[in-house]
Amino acid sequence: MSSKRRIALITILTDSVPTMLQFYRDVLGFRVKSEMGEYVEFENEGVRFAICSRSIMEKVTGHPTFKEPKAGQSFELAFPLKTTEEVDQAYAEVVANGATPIHAPSTMSWGQRTAFFADPDGNVHELFANLPSTTE
Repeated sequence: MSSKRRIALITILTDSVPTMLQFYRDVLGFRVKSEMGEYVEFENEGVRFAICSRSIMEKVTGHPTFKEPKAGQSFELAFPLKTTEEVDQAYAEVVANGATPIHAPSTMSWGQRTAFFADPDGNVHELFANLPSTTE
C-alpha cells in the first residue's frame, strides 16, 4: 500500500440492523443518508459511518468469522463535546433516550471530563470534553 493511509468509512457490524438503526438515529441523533435493508449509512462529517449486518459481510467476503457469535467489545466511538457541561447534559440525554449507562461523567486524570454508555449490542462509547486550561 503505497498511498497515504487514512480511514474513509467506519462500519458497525451487527446481527440486528433495525435495533442498531433505531439507536443511532433516535438516541444519538444521526440522520440516515441511505438505507438498503441490511446496510444503513448515516450523515457524518468527515469519515463515512454505517451499520451492516454480519450475514451480509459473510456473504460478501465468504469469511467464516461472521458466522460465529459476536464476543466482546471490538471498537469504541468517542464523541467530542465543547464543554464539560455538555458532557453531563449529553450523557443524561442519551441515557434517558435508551442508551445503557456504563460510567457517569467524571473528571479524568488525563485532563478530560468523560462519560461512557453502551449501544444495544453492548459496544461501549465515550462522550468527552477537554478540561478548561487553568493557566492562560
